[in-house]
Amino acid sequence: METILSLKNLDKKYGQVHAVNNLSFDIQKGNVYGILGPNGSGKSTTLGIILNVVNKTSGEFSWFNGDLSTHEALKKVGAIIERPNFYPYMTATQNLKLICKIKGISSEKIDEKLKAVNLFDRKNSKFKTFSLGMKQRLAIASALLNDPEILILDEPTNGLDPQGIHEIRQIIKDIASNGTTILLASHLLDEVEKVCSHVVVIRNGIKLYSGRVDEMTASKGLFELKVNENEEELIVVLENHPAISKISKDHETIIATLNSEISSTEINKFLFEKGFILSHLVKRKPSLEQQFLDLTKNK
Repeated sequence: METILSLKNLDKKYGQVHAVNNLSFDIQKGNVYGILGPNGSGKSTTLGIILNVVNKTSGEFSWFNGDLSTHEALKKVGAIIERPNFYPYMTATQNLKLICKIKGISSEKIDEKLKAVNLFDRKNSKFKTFSLGMKQRLAIASALLNDPEILILDEPTNGLDPQGIHEIRQIIKDIASNGTTILLASHLLDEVEKVCSHVVVIRNGIKLYSGRVDEMTASKGLFELKVNENEEELIVVLENHPAISKISKDHETIIATLNSEISSTEINKFLFEKGFILSHLVKRKPSLEQQFLDLTKNK
């Protein structure tokens, strides 16, 4: 599979602040990647480096298997890393024509791109009449004008209402379904889980996880248990069970994270034979949110 972007030991320091810390990952053609992390984790700085608007401190990155210089490669990239900046008294079409002129590309696909972001019926409306969601969709249209092989979006749904969020996410899915690779930065777990096929989790500039979203959430699961007496003894027994990797508490509930498959019936029978009668037993599959919290805890 073609590697569109490869980062190797990328580093960026602002004085004492280590914004990007030895970051390495690859972007393969045809997937939707999310860079996920809390605000201030280094997501935007990473995007700025690969788009040549932020200078790296050390490390390297290469586009399209290293076959193209960054300058040439960026002609195949569409990106929105800041709030859209259009002329308020010009129409959607006029603004996009101006962008085509600045970029030196044909304006013949403007209508096609406006249709792709559901703005064709507002093509002759002035930008100042657009809602925040419409402005963001016009920005996506502008980033698609050169038929990019990869579309890069920084917090694409920031500040939007639920309807605007839904529209942007659906547009991203539609663009991806046509074969365009997408890289988006987000602090929203929900966004990454619903839109992305792959995720890179970073915190304080450090990569904590890189891989498929479904693999991140496809661990062996966990048990929620409660007992009316002998809780301390129960915890000791659970900690020594070979199928259980760790134990934690959530108020009155014991959380037993699994490292191998075991059913509720099997664990209930095992504990009953040890003299424990459970008042509550539920097996759950951890969400991306739980995995994210586990990854970022104390790191």
